[in-house]
Amino acid sequence: MTTSVDVKDGAGDAKKAPAKDPWDLPDVSGLVVGVLGGTGDQGRGLAYRFAKAGQRVIIGSRAAERAHTAAEELGLGIEGADNAECARRSDVVIVAVPWDGHAKTLEALREELTGKLVVDCVNPLGFDKKGAYALKPEEGSAAEQAAALLPGSRVTAAFHHLSAVLLSDPEIAEIDTDVMVLGEARADTDVVQALAGRIPGMRGVFAGRLRNAHQVESLVANLISVNRRYKAHAGLRVTDV
Repeated sequence: MTTSVDVKDGAGDAKKAPAKDPWDLPDVSGLVVGVLGGTGDQGRGLAYRFAKAGQRVIIGSRAAERAHTAAEELGLGIEGADNAECARRSDVVIVAVPWDGHAKTLEALREELTGKLVVDCVNPLGFDKKGAYALKPEEGSAAEQAAALLPGSRVTAAFHHLSAVLLSDPEIAEIDTDVMVLGEARADTDVVQALAGRIPGMRGVFAGRLRNAHQVESLVANLISVNRRYKAHAGLRVTDV
């Protein structure tokens, strides 16, 4: 619910300050975006899209050589580095590592990520003969685990529901989807929303605090089922906003 603050003019009459326009987002064109796990499918696709939109991008990997190779293959001025250097040199750091390496990666980079805006897009999923299903981390979600492991960072959650196939396809000009953005501070979620909006066809939509991240991460299991049944690359659109 939007709230406003009462102020008084010179005559002493109470007036309400105008509510902030939710679509008044900051200019993020000058920010350096780092992608931890940037050699994986999702991280590589995000790096490509942000670089194509004009963002300066650094791909991170446990092995710097792998990151350099991926960066050269993608072009667009993308740089490669090991995860620690990627974290140090970036203004915004996207975490796109596999779930089974999530905690270990963040624990190792706690110092480098201190003070950084971290965007967690990891989906804790399991797979069996029935298909994909959501896992429930002890902290509640991957994003909440990141917040617990990185007390000195500003952790948000976003970019969970994107098709790596579509992100990486140079023949696709626009990514037709909304991005659910979660976090504790409006200034931080505004930045992430603005970054999402840099990619043609994409829009960032605020979706609550980190305590609501579990259901956003879990929905990927449903989208995987949709994609398998309909041979699609499904995304999401939020109506009436």
